[in-house]
Parts: sequence; C-alpha cells; structure tokens
Amino acid sequence: MAKSKSKSKSSSKSKSPPKTRSAGSIPIRPDVLERIAAGLERLSPARPAEPDFDIADAFVWHPKNSHLAPVPRVNRVDMALLKGIDRVRDTLVENTERFARGLPANNALLWGARGMGKSSLVKASHAGVNAMLGNKGAKLKLVEIHREDIESLPDLMALVRPAPYRFIVFCDDLSFDTEDTSYKSLKAVLEGGIEGRPENVIFYATSNRRHLMSRDMMENERSTAINPGETVEEKVSLSDRFGLWLGFHRCSQDEFLDMVQGYVSHFKIPIAGDDMRREALEWATTRGSRSGRVAWQYVQDLAGRLGVKL
Repeated sequence: MAKSKSKSKSSSKSKSPPKTRSAGSIPIRPDVLERIAAGLERLSPARPAEPDFDIADAFVWHPKNSHLAPVPRVNRVDMALLKGIDRVRDTLVENTERFARGLPANNALLWGARGMGKSSLVKASHAGVNAMLGNKGAKLKLVEIHREDIESLPDLMALVRPAPYRFIVFCDDLSFDTEDTSYKSLKAVLEGGIEGRPENVIFYATSNRRHLMSRDMMENERSTAINPGETVEEKVSLSDRFGLWLGFHRCSQDEFLDMVQGYVSHFKIPIAGDDMRREALEWATTRGSRSGRVAWQYVQDLAGRLGVKL
C-alpha cells in the first residue's frame, strides 16, 4: 500500500506542467537593443535641415522635404523701369520699408490687369528696401511659395518663425477654383488661427482677381446654397485678410510708349524715336493689348534684331 501511494505521488508530480520563465526575466543583449533603435530611427521621418538664411536673400519653398532652396540671382526688373504704376509703387515700398524696420505693416494683395508689373514690383520692392536700409537693420528675405503649395503654408511659418530675419512670403498668380478648399489654410495663417501670422512675416500675393475667386464661383454659390449670402461671405472674406489692396489697370498709349522708351534708354538701343514709336504701336496692336509685359517683349525683339545684348 505504501508503495502504491508513493507511485501515485510521483506520477502526479510528473504530470504537472513545467514552469515557464517570464519574458521580463530573459536578458536582452545591448547589441540587439541598438539594432532595434536603429531600425526605428530609419522608419521615422527625417527632420528637416535647418535653413541657412545667410547664404541668400531669396528662397523658394519646397514642401515635400520642407526645404528652402536659395536663389542666388533673382529674376527682377529695376524699380526705375516700372512705369505707369507710381502710386501703387510708392505705397508698396513704404509698406515694405515699415515692415523691414520692425514697424506695423499690412499683408498686400496686388490685383488687376495682366502684365502690368505686379510680381515685378514685389521683387523690386524687396531689393530696393534692402539697398535702402543697408546695414542699418536685419536683411529682408523673400520667400516664394507656389500656388499649389498653399496648404503647406503653416509648415513654412513654423520654419521661419524663430529665425532672426524678416520675411516677405510671396505667392504669384494666386487664385482658387470651384472645388479648391486650400484657401481656408491661407485664411487661418493670415488671421484667425490661435498662433496668428508670425511677427517677422508678411504675405504678398498677386492675382488677376480682386477677390481671388472667379465671378462664376460666386454666382454658382448664390444659386445653389441654402443661405447664399453666408457662403459668398466666407469666400470673399479671404481677400479681407489683406489690409492693402493695390489695383493695376490697363495702361494708356502714352504710358505704353514711356515703358518702351525707358527700356530703350536703359539698354542704350540705337533706334530713332519715330521708328520706335511706330514699331511699338504696331507690336501692341498685333498682341491686342498694351502692358509692361508687351513692352518688354517688343524691346527683346528689337534688341535681338539690332544685335544688342540685354
């Protein structure tokens, strides 16, 4: 009987499941931890490199990798060659100078007729104010953001906010189509967001449309919306974020000829005044418009024919 009892006890002991060690008690080698950390580091997105604002006065924003590409030589026209826009020129230069000096200034919307020097004036104002201030203040930087990258504007603001410089963020030919909602990102950055526009940033935009949206869009909203007035107000309120509206209108014949004469004199192109006048008017007639762009195109053709380098 004693033997049978001992056998049953031994059999019951043999049938019990083996004890397992908890995972916390298993030692992990340091080299394994290093490989895990390196793998996680490779999977995480790379941090954007800190931009070097000392290497240039102008940059182009590339949102894909949060990169500001320096522009060593800006494609700009000398301020003295911009004719027929004296009033808006003086207003924008004054606004830009106040901003560069650290004084209050407004976002600016340059709207109106095509080819009348809207984007040229922005670039010329940037260069002119930098030359005017010299070493008296911090250099003013020009950053161009493309129309299709407007939604990345908050990322750009976060990048330039801590920089010890002042920035003109410039968007050329800004407008929005029917299904485009990216204008809401712009509204929040200009005014309305809890962070607001950085103190060292001002926004300049050019557009052929005063309210940045086509008339058809607004008429469609009026005809289809439950409360058409509110919907139109939401879209029009974007242009209200620009405290400075500068209108560019079609030039007269005399202003057009002054533009041509300014280029001819500046580049010392040898042509008689009567011949220049006749050719320039014929050129404008074939293009169907008179503007600074058309004047420059004629001067390029004239210089090419006469063998003068611009």
